[in-house]
Amino acid sequence: MSNWKPSATFDTLRLRARLNAAIREFFARRGVLEVETPVMSQAGNTEPNIASFALEFSGRIDGGPRTRWLRTSPEHPLKRLLAAGLGDCYELGRVFRDGEAGGRHNPEFTMLEWYRLGMDHVQLAAETAELVRMALALVGREASIELVTYRDLYLRELGIDPMLAPDDALRDALGDVEIDPRGLVRDDWLDLLMTHRIQPGFPRDAILVVRDYPPSQCALARIRQPDHAAAADELAVAERFELYLGPLELANGYHELADADEQRARFERDLVVRQGRGLSPPGIDERLLAALAHGLPGCAGVALGVDRLLMAMLGTDAIADVLAFDFARA
Repeated sequence: MSNWKPSATFDTLRLRARLNAAIREFFARRGVLEVETPVMSQAGNTEPNIASFALEFSGRIDGGPRTRWLRTSPEHPLKRLLAAGLGDCYELGRVFRDGEAGGRHNPEFTMLEWYRLGMDHVQLAAETAELVRMALALVGREASIELVTYRDLYLRELGIDPMLAPDDALRDALGDVEIDPRGLVRDDWLDLLMTHRIQPGFPRDAILVVRDYPPSQCALARIRQPDHAAAADELAVAERFELYLGPLELANGYHELADADEQRARFERDLVVRQGRGLSPPGIDERLLAALAHGLPGCAGVALGVDRLLMAMLGTDAIADVLAFDFARA
């Protein structure tokens, strides 16, 4: 039996330690505080495409329900700290997602998430690109940076307008990619075009920042309404960005929504979608909504997959190559 041995080399584990130290130095220079927040929560993630692990607490119940959810990100408690007045902060730690295991996925992985007061998604995207370039320098690599809107990317790569094209045109643009269409909605087709037709062609030594998504993909981002006085063809967009290094998506960031009522409505829409798919309904995070009602300062936030970053730094497509022990060996 040989699978007791680590899945990553010792050199890779040393590189991970150097990267963690470099990340902490990156934020120390900028005055961004490292914090630790709970791994178990009373509320799960309502996002329909993310599955949370649930567990049962067996001790005395003095602090709420027995069922707890392993975090899929530290976003909610970090925002509660922001609303309480802490200021710029970040967390570097483990997160958990059920059903995600394979070549590029592990059910537990390392996420870096941070929030910057007074920034919008474009400014935070620039800082995220700086951090990725810093990481690449650890292995003697450089990367160019390109910023493009979601709409312009689809027009350039596929010749279709993702904001206005009918659903049939999106499906047809997949070409010979065979997908079971049952239950898929417009955003699913857009995501499939990105993952199957656009993303694989991204050059490996280029950082691509895609910003300003369709409003239907807003998640926790603000919606910017069009200024028709400035441009007749301007449309509403979600102030969100995703950062890619080559074909790997590394980071997802937002100009953060601060409206508690709108956030509640989005959570409730998520639960309707989950119900339609036969998925369990995790509880809505009432503490986050209370924090937003108290007042979230204007900020932008981003989550970056550290394991994905290490994969990109080393040029591997296997997440096992950057983990001490992957899921099969855990």
